[in-house]
Amino acid sequence: MDWGDLKYVLETVRHGGLSGAARALGVNHATVARRIAAAETALGTPLFDRRPSGYVPTMAGRDAARTAEAFEAEHAGLARAIAARDVALSGPLTVTAPHLMVHSLLAPIFGAFAKAHPEIELTILGAIETLNLAEREADVAIRISDAPNPDLVGRQVATQKSAIYASKAYVETLSSDPERKLHWLRFLHWQPIPKDVLAIYPAAHTVMNLDDMVAMMGALRAGLGASRAPCILGDGDPELARVPGLPLMPYPSIWVLTHADLRAVPRISAFTEFISSSLRKKRATFAGEAI
Repeated sequence: MDWGDLKYVLETVRHGGLSGAARALGVNHATVARRIAAAETALGTPLFDRRPSGYVPTMAGRDAARTAEAFEAEHAGLARAIAARDVALSGPLTVTAPHLMVHSLLAPIFGAFAKAHPEIELTILGAIETLNLAEREADVAIRISDAPNPDLVGRQVATQKSAIYASKAYVETLSSDPERKLHWLRFLHWQPIPKDVLAIYPAAHTVMNLDDMVAMMGALRAGLGASRAPCILGDGDPELARVPGLPLMPYPSIWVLTHADLRAVPRISAFTEFISSSLRKKRATFAGEAI
């Protein structure tokens, strides 16, 4: 049989149906269904019950998925073992980092590394979702977290603080408002209006909810209201200012991480040292102490 077909079986089991598998694999539903049918033909048994609610794995389907998962782990381990023997300071290097961080901070650092190491071909994946470094979806992850993946190794390069920001024009308008009716822009992944804000601006109320930090920064620049942002972003934006009277607040730290099997690969260790050193130089900015 084509062992590649089992990947489609595994992802369908993992994601509970064709739709999730198609998204995970970057293909359409028809391709997933076709590859599952091919696996069933080769094995001579149904791997899924086709029900109105979707594809439900049979016992044989679950066995096939477990075999595929074991094969996937072996393949990833082999890839890491081979990569770990690579002693050349050259070749491909894939880095994942939040896209807003790439835009506002990391791009020049990546450029400086590329100039210093022209034989290393960087691929940058701007993402906040967790990529699987064990399966070589990326070689290095730059993450904002208080609890990074324990399966990865690396270092915390900076602690962070956040503050409440708004456009400079909005801050001026707010200072002249006797009722102090602060318009709050809520990031959906955070708590509602912080108590520290309500203590100073008791009439504050939420006027908009956003689920993306790029959109949030745009809304702040447009003067739609105020919200919390890491100091590295807010203090570095010439269109924004801190809302007066409010303290700095905690924010997750910056980590540079890789897989334990890959940390000694020269191009990976060279990159992690370079990026860590560059980010450590900005510790005061991350901590909100640079203004």
